[in-house]
Amino acid sequence: MKKTLSILFVIFSQLFFAQSDCPTALAVCGNSDLSYTPSGPGNILEDLGGCLTGDEHYSVWYTFTASTSGTLTFLITPNAQADYDWAVYGPNKQCSNLGAPIRCSYASTASGILTGLNMTATDTTEGAGGDGFCQYLDVVAGETYYLVVDNFSANANGFVLTWGGTATLSSPFTSTIQPNPFIPPGNPSTTPNTPNEVVICTDPAVFDFNTLSDGIINGNPNFVVSYHYNANDALTGNNPITNPITVNTTDIYYYSISYSDPNNPNSPISKCKQTGTFKFIQGNIVANDVTLMACNNNSMGTAIFDLTSANVFNDPTAIFQYYPSMFDLNAGTNEITVPTNYLSSSGSVFVKVTTLQGCSDIAEITLSLYSVVVVTEATLRSCFIESNPATASFNLTVAGVTTEVGITKKYYPSLTDAINETNEIANPTTYIAPNGVVYVRVTNANGCYSVALVNLVVLPPVESTVLKDQIICMEDTTTLDAGPGFDAYEWSTGETTQSISNVGVGTHWVKLTTGECVTTQTVHVYASEQPVITDVDIATNTVTVNVIGGAPPYQYSMDNIVWQDSNVFTNVPRGDATIFVKDAYDCNPIELPILVPNLINVITPNGDGVNDVIDYSVFANKQNLVLSIYDRYGTKIHQADKSNGFKWDGTTNGGKRVTTGTYWYSVTWNENNKKNTSFKFSGWVMVKNRE
Repeated sequence: MKKTLSILFVIFSQLFFAQSDCPTALAVCGNSDLSYTPSGPGNILEDLGGCLTGDEHYSVWYTFTASTSGTLTFLITPNAQADYDWAVYGPNKQCSNLGAPIRCSYASTASGILTGLNMTATDTTEGAGGDGFCQYLDVVAGETYYLVVDNFSANANGFVLTWGGTATLSSPFTSTIQPNPFIPPGNPSTTPNTPNEVVICTDPAVFDFNTLSDGIINGNPNFVVSYHYNANDALTGNNPITNPITVNTTDIYYYSISYSDPNNPNSPISKCKQTGTFKFIQGNIVANDVTLMACNNNSMGTAIFDLTSANVFNDPTAIFQYYPSMFDLNAGTNEITVPTNYLSSSGSVFVKVTTLQGCSDIAEITLSLYSVVVVTEATLRSCFIESNPATASFNLTVAGVTTEVGITKKYYPSLTDAINETNEIANPTTYIAPNGVVYVRVTNANGCYSVALVNLVVLPPVESTVLKDQIICMEDTTTLDAGPGFDAYEWSTGETTQSISNVGVGTHWVKLTTGECVTTQTVHVYASEQPVITDVDIATNTVTVNVIGGAPPYQYSMDNIVWQDSNVFTNVPRGDATIFVKDAYDCNPIELPILVPNLINVITPNGDGVNDVIDYSVFANKQNLVLSIYDRYGTKIHQADKSNGFKWDGTTNGGKRVTTGTYWYSVTWNENNKKNTSFKFSGWVMVKNRE
């Protein structure tokens, strides 16, 4: 079975003088094809034995170990006309005691230049006149064999060795031992079919090859890399480069990958190698000077710069170190440790760019500030809200804070909010607020911003100073005048004049327009308070009227024609009369009917039925009617009320006649009207009793 390894080489090219002795036999790793050109017999002239007689000519020795059991064949194909002989020894023999070969043959006239093992031959050793082929090997996993191939023609024509059969040969370069692909060092050359190129910063340069090893091995355990000047050494592992050396961009260098079996260091697969080539290319870098622009936000004079955004060198693996000055860069001091958030005014910083290969250059980053977003302070005035006159609804979007185009505006209640972009005003077209300020964050296309102050002025209600509440008589009307100076008037009556006439008692309003604001002012027209006659005192022909309420001074009359300032009327005739009273408002007077009684001044309680009693029962329908009798000392000696028919017969103390003399009396009651006006009538009576 033939197996091709998808690693560095499918065919191992073994050139020049190589493993021409058994002790230094090349390990065959897997079933990959081998190519070789022997150039001599080696240092030891082994006794090959079998069908091969005489000394070695141009020979090479191989050793291989079966990984799986099965049949094994191979074909030796010379590159050109050559007579190749070969022999196989084993299994598990030592170079010091190989014994006779178990297979042996050579090119023949029957096969031309081809020879080897195949599945059809039956002989194990080629004889004269054979076809150059021997019977296949039945190998068992773990068996180790040696193969010598000798160019009997001793010319420079090499050969290709091709494996076949069902068995596989041991190799460390399998997915179970080597889980990851090996990675050739350097980058592919622009010239096809030439070695990869490793960058050096100068030519020549001192280079440590060990820095390439981890990248080549790519995490595969138990593999090592050695470096060599030629392919022969790379194949044998001889003469490794062990120290940093001076390299150039002309020579080709070789690396060799080998496996070290941790359980069996002497395992045949530990002799397996994969080799490759690389060369060096000069990689001086050029870092470009760059200008970074940032926002001079709110005219602070500084900005936050992301220095890493400056494209000074297009290699993400490079190392970038930033410094505030060239002096600091050269001295390695004051390195900017947070280059993504660098606060600075306009100026320059310097960056040292170093590639993974150690090449470096310096670039200048010019820091420049965008032009300031120009804003101006603005003032918005808006009419008061009638339900809450201390506030108004403002359309913040009409505030003329900037003339720049291509900008966006956002509105905030405080300067801190505007800077931090917190608590944005969500309804800037209908923002309800008292007198105060808001802030506008104005941002241009570059993402730069400035904050503008907007003053908010609530236009308060403007009322008429001349329009006042009035008091008029209930039956009267008046004129309401809002005064001049307003842009428009609208009364509750629908009239649109400055004043309205014939306004009666009630509540009225007027909408006064000042500019765009409308103030609704309410005015009351009250009915004047009518005076109230509290009591009337009638003494013989004198009537005294007592009044409260209304608006003094009062006017009094008993005919509603002649008026007097005094509340006392004299010489009032007996009988019915009317009292008229009005106050300072001169409204329709209040009226109170009165009765000036026909006085009885003498009674003779002798039982003759004439003038026997004082009788006021005629007033019995009055409220709280009481007749009180007093002697000349003011002592009350009798009270006539409902219980005694409102009469006095000249007696006291249960019927005892009083002595002849003059007595005083008073009659009090409350009139049957809304005010329950109090009346008092007083006088004297002569009582003549028989002794």
